[in-house]
Amino acid sequence: MASKNSTASKRADALRSIEAIVQAASECLGRNPEASLSEIARAAGVGRVTLYGHFASRAEVVDAAMSRALDRGNEVLDTVDMTGDPRLALARYIEAGWHLVDEARALLAAAQRELSAGRILELHAGPAARVEALVARGRAEGVFRTDLPVAWMVNVLHAVMHSAAEEIRAGRLTSEHAAGHITATVLAAFTPPGAPVPETGGGVQPEPARKRS
Repeated sequence: MASKNSTASKRADALRSIEAIVQAASECLGRNPEASLSEIARAAGVGRVTLYGHFASRAEVVDAAMSRALDRGNEVLDTVDMTGDPRLALARYIEAGWHLVDEARALLAAAQRELSAGRILELHAGPAARVEALVARGRAEGVFRTDLPVAWMVNVLHAVMHSAAEEIRAGRLTSEHAAGHITATVLAAFTPPGAPVPETGGGVQPEPARKRS
């Protein structure tokens, strides 16, 4: 029994250490994408030996921190109303999703340095699936263009979001205006050729959907 208790205690200690390291990595990399493992270990209250006992490389630490951020982001996105007019749903998604990107832009910069493009796409699979479903519905209802692949349209949205983060970092855009800029840009890109682009000032005011012949 004592042996089992000892094993359970060691496992609990290990889980606490891992949680502390991932939390510290999220905070340190969220402030500075170049934060070192020594900084992260100090913030977590553990030694480098302990850190390396759980994570073999800086890339693994960054991956864990990014996974944590995206898991929490998915919890937020789960609350977004994706029903009704696809254009309004898209605006709601951008409003919620942009704040997540804004908060995690330094962490994303660290991930882009440490992780492969394929791994970053894999980590973003949850948010991408939401947008794919919304774009497919908008196309079926005639309010989103059908002459471009769905995957390309999803990538356009995410590229615009990430570009907005870069513009903020460069001082050419403020966070409060980012969601509106992203929504206006993406709706213009998603609107079928020849159809009027919905107004975005003070909220999206979409034109009635065209009936398909």
